[in-house]
Amino acid sequence: MAKVAFLGLGVMGYPIAGHLKTKGGHEVTVYNRTAAKAEQWVKQFGGKAAATPKAAAAGQDFVMCCVGNDNDLREVTLGANGAFSAMGKGTIFVDHTTASAEVARDLYAAAKSGGFDFVDAPVSGGQAGAENGVLTVMCGGDAGPFEKAEKVIAAYARACNLMGDPGAGQLAKMVNQICIAGVVQGLSEGIHFAKKAGLDVEKLIATISKGAAQSWQMENRYKTMDAGKFDFGFAVDWMRKDLGICLGEARKNGAHLPVTALVDQFYSEVQAMGGKRWDTSSLIALLDRK
Repeated sequence: MAKVAFLGLGVMGYPIAGHLKTKGGHEVTVYNRTAAKAEQWVKQFGGKAAATPKAAAAGQDFVMCCVGNDNDLREVTLGANGAFSAMGKGTIFVDHTTASAEVARDLYAAAKSGGFDFVDAPVSGGQAGAENGVLTVMCGGDAGPFEKAEKVIAAYARACNLMGDPGAGQLAKMVNQICIAGVVQGLSEGIHFAKKAGLDVEKLIATISKGAAQSWQMENRYKTMDAGKFDFGFAVDWMRKDLGICLGEARKNGAHLPVTALVDQFYSEVQAMGGKRWDTSSLIALLDRK
């Protein structure tokens, strides 16, 4: 058992922190920008709530975090009441935010100067993966701290790997999002084509999902895509944030991402349709409206 703080109780952080308490058996203190959410978590799982990231981080072995973006991450770590100012020597900060590789490297350096460690550890698996404790975690940082953190992360992950140096976890998450963007667009076009061709979508997917076209998106999203239902899942706003990070990194490293850029444009059209909070599978809505 370890003493763990968790910062950020959104759709991912709330269940992750819950698994740390119930499955991991850790002593957990939570912080959330909206204090009522932290109090709700404490009522459900036990543990303690703290008023600031700094207060949450004091006296902990691990501080874990899942917030919205680079700016949010800098605020909860380096801000006036940031966690870094309270972290002790030899402790470990694990960041599950999907953010830039640049901020991961900056925070790694800041942690080192403070005598503690930082692991960038973005996750894949969505809200369902968090709730079921079967996330995939991609990490960047030093091997020693990763090995210690991996034992804690095991409470909510089915796969956790060290991808390389600081920032490598974020780079791996970028690859994850690039692949998803292309797959969802392809699946959208396939289902749209099938409907126009008069095929039975249910029978079609039952058949092709057993072959080379199979994907997680196909297995888990085809029904709702066919029905035009998108009020759940990973929001288009968040996907556009992630794809913006991917495209920004590509401009730095010289990678060519023509399909990713095109799909990002398509998502902007979904936003204009009022689909900012729709699931990313809503790409098909652009095709079905025509």
